[in-house]
Amino acid sequence: MKNIELSKVYSPKDFEERIYKKLLNEGYYNPDNSNSDKTFSVVMPPPNVTGILHMGHALNNTLQDIIVRYKRSTGYKTLWLPGTDHAGIATQHVVECALEKEGKKRRDMSREEFLERTWLVKDKHHDIIKRQLETIACSCDWSRERFTMDEKLQDAVKECFVTLYERGLIYKGEYLVNYCPHCGTALSDDEVDYSSEDSFLWNIKYPFSDKSGYVVVATTRPETMFGDTAVAVHPDDERYKDLIGKEIDLPLTNRKIKIVADSFVDMTFGSGAVKITPAHDIHDYECAGRHNLEKINILNPDGTLNNAVPEEFRNLSVTEARKKTVEKLKEGGFYISETPLTHEVGHCYRCSTLIEPYLSKQWFVKMDGMAEKALKALEEGKIRFYPEKWESTYIHWMKNIRPWCISRQLWWGHRIPVWTCSECGHVIVSKDEPHKCPKCSSENLKQDEDVLDTWFSSWLWPFSTLGWPEKTADLKTFYPTNALITAYDIIFFWVARMIMAGLEFTGEVPFKDIYITSLVRDKKGRKMSKSLGNGIDPIEIVNEYGSDAMKFTLAYMASQGQDIQIDKDSFKFGSKFANKVWNASRYLLMNLEGRTLVDVNSIKLNTWGKWIYSRLNKTLKEISDSFEQYKINDAAAAVYDFFWNDFCAVYIERAKLFLSSEDQNVQNETISILLDILSKSLLMMNPFIPLVTEEIYSNLPHSEKPLIALSYPTPDLNAISDKDEAKVELVKKILRDLRSLKITLGLTDSYKTDAIVSATGDEFIEFVKNEGEYIKTGAALSSIEFSDRAKRDGYIFTGSYGYECSVKVPFDVDITARLKRIKKDIDKNNTLLSEAEKKLSSDEFINKASENAVQKERNKREEAEETLKKLNESYEILLSWEK
Repeated sequence: MKNIELSKVYSPKDFEERIYKKLLNEGYYNPDNSNSDKTFSVVMPPPNVTGILHMGHALNNTLQDIIVRYKRSTGYKTLWLPGTDHAGIATQHVVECALEKEGKKRRDMSREEFLERTWLVKDKHHDIIKRQLETIACSCDWSRERFTMDEKLQDAVKECFVTLYERGLIYKGEYLVNYCPHCGTALSDDEVDYSSEDSFLWNIKYPFSDKSGYVVVATTRPETMFGDTAVAVHPDDERYKDLIGKEIDLPLTNRKIKIVADSFVDMTFGSGAVKITPAHDIHDYECAGRHNLEKINILNPDGTLNNAVPEEFRNLSVTEARKKTVEKLKEGGFYISETPLTHEVGHCYRCSTLIEPYLSKQWFVKMDGMAEKALKALEEGKIRFYPEKWESTYIHWMKNIRPWCISRQLWWGHRIPVWTCSECGHVIVSKDEPHKCPKCSSENLKQDEDVLDTWFSSWLWPFSTLGWPEKTADLKTFYPTNALITAYDIIFFWVARMIMAGLEFTGEVPFKDIYITSLVRDKKGRKMSKSLGNGIDPIEIVNEYGSDAMKFTLAYMASQGQDIQIDKDSFKFGSKFANKVWNASRYLLMNLEGRTLVDVNSIKLNTWGKWIYSRLNKTLKEISDSFEQYKINDAAAAVYDFFWNDFCAVYIERAKLFLSSEDQNVQNETISILLDILSKSLLMMNPFIPLVTEEIYSNLPHSEKPLIALSYPTPDLNAISDKDEAKVELVKKILRDLRSLKITLGLTDSYKTDAIVSATGDEFIEFVKNEGEYIKTGAALSSIEFSDRAKRDGYIFTGSYGYECSVKVPFDVDITARLKRIKKDIDKNNTLLSEAEKKLSSDEFINKASENAVQKERNKREEAEETLKKLNESYEILLSWEK
């Protein structure tokens, strides 16, 4: 047989794109080409068509790809359905920002013109996103790609809306909503981001109408007083019991309001008397409902004050109005004081504009009934979270659910399928556009101007993408899907709603397993963001290190329940591993010359052969168990440990002596085992590093099909041999201790000295003796002697259960000097350990320091403890020798 030569240098740019495109074009990512009766399906969380993918997307899609490739290779007809989301408010914001740069506004053009421009933005970003997903080698079925505003998905959204309306679950009502003046639309509660802001608490006199005095009202928003319709006090507050029902002159206005008693008032906050502004505060809105109070909206849609306020305040911004209101209160003698206050303030999750509670007519979905069914699905084990801790978040949302505001005052999105007759006012809710009023036959119909919340289409994603409401073959074959892999920040936004929608419209949960991924942070523990400039472009990483290197690094670090802290250099880890796989494979293929491959099943394995197959099958079992629990990082670690440590560092090194044997049969059997293990390893590693393994495998002798077409190796439990593993482990320990003893003496690898080894147990003694040449070479010894006892004058000694070993001390080694050197290192590391422990024992440090700073000290402690363990062992060895 002749040698096969791989390129000397691992260069992923030479083959990654070629292999991905080849397998894609040959249909390996399309489940239609599988004959399996078992199915596994996953829908990709659709990225927004507003930009490019970030490292969070790379992590999520990496984990999906690994799971999908594993399932595909274990015999499942596997569908990974890709797609993108129209992202209503986000995409419209991008377009409006572009218009602003041109000195234009949305209202300067027709709705149709604006939508044409928005579709261009969508198409541009969709193409970028698709190229990025292909670049990171996502093995999804692009023939089934979907977009949330595809014609078929628009039909699904209309079906959903009309069905819920007919069931009495969708209604239109006047309610207090979160409103973004900049985007000009209502937002749901979970689209509001809260942050702490410094402000003031103003104390203001509200005079009694009978001139008998005043009540002090505390507020953080004096400009909203023009919408006040009462002052509320707690019914148990003795200070105000006699004032309940008393009339007040509302400052700066000609209106009168009354004092009401309501138990929602906090008697300890401020003066214990609060202004009630029903149209601009949710608690005040609910209070107004209990006391039948008027609701006065003081804001225009653009966030300025409207005609319900005194003329001098009209059309001012909230900030301007607040300043002017305080000035006028001072002039009128109503101002008492102001004190600094830090409180949580809501901002639009998309543009960060201050959110205004705003009374308006909106469309809502009743959610409580659906939430009960979704909660029951968890209780009955129909869905399961990985890790389990996220179940409590899900339960909290389901038990505290509120009506869902689904209307948005936008142009981009699914337009609400509701028409109103201009003649008789009849409301028509229909999947198809009506041409005349069914009540009066008028053709003068006007469609609702609003669009639906983006999530109203996204919550249908697992089944609308498969053809629902039609009963398609895909829906029958792949629904319910098996798993959802997503981030924790959208457990309620998306995950919970999909479960509710699945149960409501299909009678089944849309997926059983919910794998919540980690959050990607920088090395300082900060969330990656544009504002911090700490983001990492996944395509930049692919260009530098390769797709396999990026994906393996992310998978290896993605521990369940723990965020990932990375920088660009972190990806060297995956690159080194892929490079190791390449170089090890290259070495083996360069050792085929003059040798004949034999059937490994015909080989009578020696201890080393039994050991490597035992380790392989244990690893396969560990991988299988890890995938069952979605512990992808554990599976990646198992792959890494086997190939790097067991196969390369141990077995290949031992096999070099077998390959140099004068017995041709030994050489042939050895290279056959090596190539068999390599072949199985490449198949085992393929879900994690698919492209480099495919490239190497295509060069192996007798490789006819690509790895993606082969079955994943199953663990053979009969091949696991604890006895053979114990024998090899003993040799590894002896080698490690002999090397450690040389390091203790300060000897380099090139310095050869004598050694003595002893072992217990006849089988073990025999095996260790037979490995003498391997131990001698591996530990760089001049000679090795096997004896009943390894202790001897002139030798330093160590040992553990079942063995002892010693190394001769060269005449030129100054033991006293070595002791001093080691003692100095011990003192240094004791200091480092003490400093770390001092910080970690401080409650102030733990509570105030960043998560990254605390982890850094924990790492310091762990490193110091490990170093000290080795130093103390060396010190004791030398100390006992000196005595």
